[in-house]
Amino acid sequence: MATENTEEGSRDSQMPSLNSISSGENTVWADVTPLLEAACRGCDATIAHFPLLDMEIYLGFHFFILPYGGSILSVEGVDMIILIYLHAGELIHGENFSLFAAMSALEIMDPKMDSGIENCRYCSVDEAIENGAAPVPLSIDRTIDVQCTIDIMDHLLSCEATWQKGHSLAQTVFSCIYLLRLDRTSSHPLLHSYCRVIRATCNTVISVVSDARTHEAIASHPGLPRRLENISGVVNHEWDFPGVEEDLFTMAYGLPLHGVGDEKCLSMLNAVEETISRQLRAYVGPLQGNLDLEEGLCKALLCRLRFRKHFYHVVTCMKRPQGRGLELARKHIASCLLELVEIFKTTEFLRSSASSICEDGTEECTTASGHKPIGFDASLNSRLSAPAPPRAMKILSWKKALEYFEKLLHDLDAICLFSLDPLLENVLRFVVQFQKVQPDLVARAHLQRLLIQDGKLYGRDPIFSVISKAAGLPETTMNFNVQNNEIIVHLGQLVINLVKILCTNTAWQRRKLGKILQDWRVIHLQVSPELELVLNKEFREKTLNSADENVGIKLADKILNWVEEQTYWIASRFLVLGFELELYSSSEYCMVYWYNYVIMIKLAEKTHLRTVERSEIAKRKGKKKRDSAKDLTKDYHVSPSILWLQCHIYLSEGLTMMLAALRNERNIFQIISPFNTEHERFIQHFELLQKACIPEHVSYYSFKESTNRCRFSTLSLYNYFKEAQRIAKELRGSFPHDEERLAELQQIEQVAEHNGIALNVICRVGTLDPALKVTFEFTHHPYFAIAVVKRS
Repeated sequence: MATENTEEGSRDSQMPSLNSISSGENTVWADVTPLLEAACRGCDATIAHFPLLDMEIYLGFHFFILPYGGSILSVEGVDMIILIYLHAGELIHGENFSLFAAMSALEIMDPKMDSGIENCRYCSVDEAIENGAAPVPLSIDRTIDVQCTIDIMDHLLSCEATWQKGHSLAQTVFSCIYLLRLDRTSSHPLLHSYCRVIRATCNTVISVVSDARTHEAIASHPGLPRRLENISGVVNHEWDFPGVEEDLFTMAYGLPLHGVGDEKCLSMLNAVEETISRQLRAYVGPLQGNLDLEEGLCKALLCRLRFRKHFYHVVTCMKRPQGRGLELARKHIASCLLELVEIFKTTEFLRSSASSICEDGTEECTTASGHKPIGFDASLNSRLSAPAPPRAMKILSWKKALEYFEKLLHDLDAICLFSLDPLLENVLRFVVQFQKVQPDLVARAHLQRLLIQDGKLYGRDPIFSVISKAAGLPETTMNFNVQNNEIIVHLGQLVINLVKILCTNTAWQRRKLGKILQDWRVIHLQVSPELELVLNKEFREKTLNSADENVGIKLADKILNWVEEQTYWIASRFLVLGFELELYSSSEYCMVYWYNYVIMIKLAEKTHLRTVERSEIAKRKGKKKRDSAKDLTKDYHVSPSILWLQCHIYLSEGLTMMLAALRNERNIFQIISPFNTEHERFIQHFELLQKACIPEHVSYYSFKESTNRCRFSTLSLYNYFKEAQRIAKELRGSFPHDEERLAELQQIEQVAEHNGIALNVICRVGTLDPALKVTFEFTHHPYFAIAVVKRS
């Protein structure tokens, strides 16, 4: 008892006063004891029994810090209690807790940004080594030594996947002490060669991502749900955090990424692999003492070493200029996928031979055996590198790491399959299709680096040549000095920026597309007056023929039409990405589909002009006089690209009219909010388009005028969905070898069919039936919704 009293007295003497904890404009610490006491009155006893007196709470984290004990207690449910007692829009406010402090303490729900949570056990790498944190050899028992080595390999794979998903390199891959002091492992050839390849791979991947610069963004705000309607999920802790911080990816924090002899890492790995292969074949010189485990351990090591070797080949081959290494990279990708299967097959053997199992459960283990690996300290680098986020995040499990690398390899394989088409239209379509599988940062960086190298497409095609082919300019313009004109140079840079932006993550892509619309609008205004004179002059000098004095105007018009077409394509892409990011509420679908309909009409007009001009040029080049009668019948043929756009136009118009009719006749999907009106939301969503005048003379009032009189009686007379379905069926034969186009045509047919049926049901049953409930879902297409009609 005396001892206990002494301990309590010493703790009381060390307990600081409330005033000792600083508070003000530069901190988020403050005494909120009265507020917490009020919140906990009448609440569950498991929370209320905590001594709230003399406690402080840091609102960013949901735990209490006891000043007299220094320990951290996790209190589940505190955030729930505060949310129950606070109304929407209210913040905790105390006498010494300012608005600035309250806003600074808002939880961002991202462990990479938290700081000061876990204390580092060691002050330096040398101290960790002296305390036996990373022994070499790993054990005097050769069997345990091999098993521990496999555990290190597996955990490094999990760390590498976690890093490539957007976490800090210092706290993932380089939490391995063996990597920080690689020379110490020279006496252990297996571990030494593996760590060297890991380091060389990381260095190569960082180089690719840095060159591509696709990482300068946050995929989405990490602390907010995707849509405001999900805010109620806070109470049930059902948050949706789709994004990661890609800007941390290339930060090396002064870590040893380069080493003398790293260029020979593959030869070292090959030597070790050959040694183990001989031992497996002949059972000569066992790898470890237990012969019963020899075969299983050898196979486990070999598949891991081979995967690491082939993966290093993949990233180096794909880095070669002008896509010269893509074919070889595909072979190594296939080998990587085979080795991943073999690695997964070793799980049962390694688990059965393990003496203990991971405490977190097999699903959360970062190794195949379930053992906790030795030689890792995730918080060690927080003392060595000031910019490194000090808190250790949760490493991906070994199973999820395998799934990540499998998906990454499939994405890289899709890049290698690309035919390096010189037509910009096909390039843009490929990038958009590639983004549909939601590739991670490394895959997107490889794609962008392949597409744009040294200011050229694929590092070989000058941008002016790409623009000339896309705009349908004659080949003779390639000899003109007009490509050095300031306007053309600027236009070329806009094309390069567009390709790069399309390779970024979805949120960053939409943000940048909205901003570059203004640049495309400016270049559109500059092309017509200035470029005509330059082209006229160049054409006369090069051809020595002044018969056609309007040739400059014609060439400038082609460029102008193409610029407008690209501008409308960017605007349409900007609107579509809003659906993928779930930025629109159901009450806003009507205005979004209406705006997309207007843009698609303009896009179809410009695309039709370009295709007609291109077909006329082709006919003038190679058609014979006897084919003139056939040509007259083909003049009215509509190209598949126009029909494709027509499908989107009909669906957008049909959904706009249906939503407008529901609003007008049933008063549903109305924007009723005390915060902002429908007009204000229109401006918020389309402000960037309106600033760039895309398209011209389009405003909120034109939207209201188009939709105010819409009724189901008039909508049923002309079924837009039937037209979209009919065109989609006709287009099947136009893309016999394009599986992605055929798949989307099938999606369009399904959307059109379902919406057509829903429209008939609503018209037949009547809009005044109060039991009729209409909702919109995206079950068949990413941005064209289907109407679901039910009786409540």
